[in-house]
Amino acid sequence: MAFTSLRVGIIGTGMMGCEHLKNLAAIDDVEVVAVSDLAPTSLEWARLVTEGAALDTYEDHRDLLARGDLDAVVIASPNMTHEAVLFDVIDAGIPCLVEKPLCTTVAACRRVVEAAEAAGSLIWVGLEYRYMPPIARVIEHARSGELGAIHMVAMREHRFPFLPKVGDWNRFNENTGGTLVEKCCHFFDLLGLIAGAPAARVMASGGRDVNHLDEHYDGRTPDILDNALVIIEYANDVRGSLDLCMFAEGSENQEELSVVGDLAKAEAFLPSGVVRVGRRDGWRAGVTSSVATDDRVAHEGLHHGSSYLELLAFLSAVRSGAAPAVGLAEGLASVAVGIAAQRSIAEGRVVELAEVLGG
Repeated sequence: MAFTSLRVGIIGTGMMGCEHLKNLAAIDDVEVVAVSDLAPTSLEWARLVTEGAALDTYEDHRDLLARGDLDAVVIASPNMTHEAVLFDVIDAGIPCLVEKPLCTTVAACRRVVEAAEAAGSLIWVGLEYRYMPPIARVIEHARSGELGAIHMVAMREHRFPFLPKVGDWNRFNENTGGTLVEKCCHFFDLLGLIAGAPAARVMASGGRDVNHLDEHYDGRTPDILDNALVIIEYANDVRGSLDLCMFAEGSENQEELSVVGDLAKAEAFLPSGVVRVGRRDGWRAGVTSSVATDDRVAHEGLHHGSSYLELLAFLSAVRSGAAPAVGLAEGLASVAVGIAAQRSIAEGRVVELAEVLGG
């Protein structure tokens, strides 16, 4: 049965907005008809990506929402704009996927949750790491029971520094929520998903030691972290950790996920796509290795096909009216862990999640 083509708008056409444009162009029965961005340069990027296809452009996202013919929107504007844009989208009654993080503070997340629940809005939060084929494979191994009871989950990201953004907004905590919110809410969502329980407390150490030290914007020096170690204790006694370094370009794999149960261990490596599983009773000789892929991916893009797969799931929910698989609760929880980690570093102490969630 053929579907009626969905008409989609994109709010924010920087790097991720254009990435979503490319993904949506590769999906059947979907048409991006309008985009908005305050920056003329970003709007020009959108025109280049669409290679001359018919595309209405707006500076103000409210003009895009007022068209009245959109079936869905994607919000990919800077972090600090998410709350205000989401309120406008909720008022317009249009289903949306909002890029991570949901908002930059727990209070802002709560305001959005309250408004969306009152309106019955479909809001999907763009935590796409769940959809990366190697990581999805490890999640399957964990859920199947073959690893036994899960006790430890760990994520390592050793990568390049933050890229330049229009207006350099990503250089300051007040705009991003902090590195451990902006960059790492993906990982906190993933670790909590695998742990199977909410985070209870966080202990972290981090700093700004190498990157951006010689940068100045209107007399201000960036305050974003460029490395951190985070330990998370979950309500079910599972332990999680994050090892982040943003001056480690010389790495074979940028990300490594490890899940350890009392029977076996599963690992995923990106960008190689390798998944390894080893049972305790098999020692090293029992380790199996494979490369995980997903035949549905028509555009691999910047995130190993995960953004494409995430959009497929989001658009399916739009068509069916189903609840989002990654919704506001997950968005708020991932931000809360990031804020707890930032606070732990700033104050040199263990931070209880109840304290962060309490305001």
